[in-house]
Amino acid sequence: MRKDQNYDLSNGAWLNLPSLNLTVKSLFTGYLLTIGLGAILASAQILVTHGMADGKLGLSVDDIVFSYHGDPANSKIETKLNGSMRDKASSADKLKIIKWVRAGASEEQWESQIKNIFYTNCVSCHSMIPGIPDFTQYEGVKNVAQIDEGASTTSLTRVSHIHIFAISFIFFFNGLIFSLAVGFKQWFKIMIIFLPFFFLTVDVFSWWLTKLDPSFAWMTIISGIGYNLCSITTWGTSIYQMWILPMSRKSYRVNTWTE
Repeated sequence: MRKDQNYDLSNGAWLNLPSLNLTVKSLFTGYLLTIGLGAILASAQILVTHGMADGKLGLSVDDIVFSYHGDPANSKIETKLNGSMRDKASSADKLKIIKWVRAGASEEQWESQIKNIFYTNCVSCHSMIPGIPDFTQYEGVKNVAQIDEGASTTSLTRVSHIHIFAISFIFFFNGLIFSLAVGFKQWFKIMIIFLPFFFLTVDVFSWWLTKLDPSFAWMTIISGIGYNLCSITTWGTSIYQMWILPMSRKSYRVNTWTE
C-alpha cells in the first residue's frame, strides 16, 4: 500500500470502506456474497420446512406453534403429512397412514399393511439421516404416532447451540466489515452492529418459550425480521461503499475505528 494523499499509513486515514485497496475489498466482497447466498438458501429451507408446518406455503404464527409447541389435536406424523411432508406420499398412502395412527398404530397392522408404504415413500431419508426417526423399524414410527408435542428438549438444545455459535460468527464478520463504513453517527453504527446479536438471542429463547406457551410464537417472527433487517442494512451498505461510493472520486481521509 502506498503512502500518498489517500493512503496515509501514519494516522490510519485510509481505514474506511471506500479507501481500502482491491485486495481487501475482494476478500470482504467474497465473504459478503457467500453469506448472502447462504442467507437466501436458508430462507428457502425455512419456507419448505417450518413454513409448511400448517400445510400452507409461507411462514406464519401457526407454523411456529406447530414446529415448537406441537399440535395437541394430531399426532406428529399426521401434522407432518398434512404440512411439510405433504408431497412425500400419495393421498391414498397418507390416508392409510393417518387411519392407522388414529386406530392406535398397532404393530400387527404395521407388519401387514403399513410397513411397505413407509418403505416406498419415507425410508430413503428416514434411515440414512442422523437425528430424524428411523422408519425402517416399528418403534421409530410408533414414537411419532403419538400426540404432537412439538420439538423435543433434546432437539431444541442441539439446534439452539448450533444456531447461536454459527450465526454469531456471521454477524461478527458482517458487523466488523460494516464498522469501516463512513457517513454514519457512532450511535447508529453501534446499534446496527449490536442488534443482530440481541435479536438472535431473543429468537432462540422464543423457541423454548413457544414450546411452553404458543403465545410466544410472535417473538420468533419479530426477532427473525429484526436481525434480517439489520444484516441486510450492513451487508448492502458495505457492498455499496466498497464499490459504488469510490466512483464519486471523493477522498475519504478518516480512520473509522478512531472517529
